[in-house]
Amino acid sequence: MRVPVIVDDAPVPSAAPHGAAVPAAATTIAAVRTALPPYRYAQNDLTEAIGDLCLPPGADRALLRRLHASSGVRTRHLALPIERYAGLGDFGRSNDAWMQAGLDLSEEALTGALKEAELEPADVDLLVCASVTGIAAPSLDARLAGRVGLRPDVKRLPVFGLGCVAGAAGLARLHDYLRGHPDDTAVLLTVELCSLTLQQHDDSHANLVAGALFGDGAAALVARGNAGSGSGSGSGSGSGVSVGGAGPVAAGPSVIATRSRLYPDTEQLLGWDIGASGFRVVIGADIPGIVRNHFGRDLRAFLADHDLTTEDIGTWVCHPGGPKVLSALTETLCLPAEALDTAWRSLATVGNMSSVSVLHTLQNIRESRRPEPGTWGLLMAMGPGFCSELVLLRW
Repeated sequence: MRVPVIVDDAPVPSAAPHGAAVPAAATTIAAVRTALPPYRYAQNDLTEAIGDLCLPPGADRALLRRLHASSGVRTRHLALPIERYAGLGDFGRSNDAWMQAGLDLSEEALTGALKEAELEPADVDLLVCASVTGIAAPSLDARLAGRVGLRPDVKRLPVFGLGCVAGAAGLARLHDYLRGHPDDTAVLLTVELCSLTLQQHDDSHANLVAGALFGDGAAALVARGNAGSGSGSGSGSGSGVSVGGAGPVAAGPSVIATRSRLYPDTEQLLGWDIGASGFRVVIGADIPGIVRNHFGRDLRAFLADHDLTTEDIGTWVCHPGGPKVLSALTETLCLPAEALDTAWRSLATVGNMSSVSVLHTLQNIRESRRPEPGTWGLLMAMGPGFCSELVLLRW
């Protein structure tokens, strides 16, 4: 059965060969900035501590140690010092910690991204704030507005429930907005403190996998409409800005098109079971199978609608879901072994930070690899639903 298309921008007519000019895009990514908590741990140092939290006294820890060793994670950042987690006790305390640490990291990420884009908080017209690891009303974005100096008339959209896909889906929705508001500046803010959802005294396989894989952080992406970006060609020919003394970062990339997919009968594959103790993770074993059976076909169809193939993509910006997912993507897309190196490095250095991770990967690409003008890119992520999001980029 054909999976329905939820969102798909109009195809780019007669897409030009690699490096050639393309029609003006509605959105230019002006900055991406990640903020990480100060509590950084080696994976080996977390294994036994997480075992103390999750396993009963005297339990065999062989599975726990195998999961940690095979996760692809070497280091992670946690919202709190590891010794404080045992004292959280209940969902209320965990959520309070999420709100306090989340606000601090949000402010750091947002102000850093605006500085990189040479903008002020008052320049922001739309703020989309995504998190799936805590809840608040007023939402994080409302609490943040006064702290950083956003305008009283700023448009806000708090989003809960997208999980790992929110980094890609949020960028796609910014693009939708800026197509209709080309003079505006829009910001995507993602905040995920996954460690605060770890369920104590829960030795289920899913909880142990989450304890081995996920890390904490926040990220902000600044996007500008075509009329306000100063560069609508997607060629990366802007003057560039300075990032923390690291030298100029090329303008862009530009968003060319997006596509969303929702896969029927997969609602129980990934997400939360929410109860008195908070968010209990659901991670199905069939996610790599979805990648192999559906995702590759859908991705190729999306590219074909723009007269492109996987061989035309010079930069892959992939959410690092975990070793099995990254391996399945490489296999089903027939990618060179090094194509997803940036995602693998992100997983190794900070773990899977849910919606933050794909933006962390994009930041690393902008700062280190700096794709040549004209390079096609594809930003992609998957999440609860089960769903996927694709964003076609052009440097």
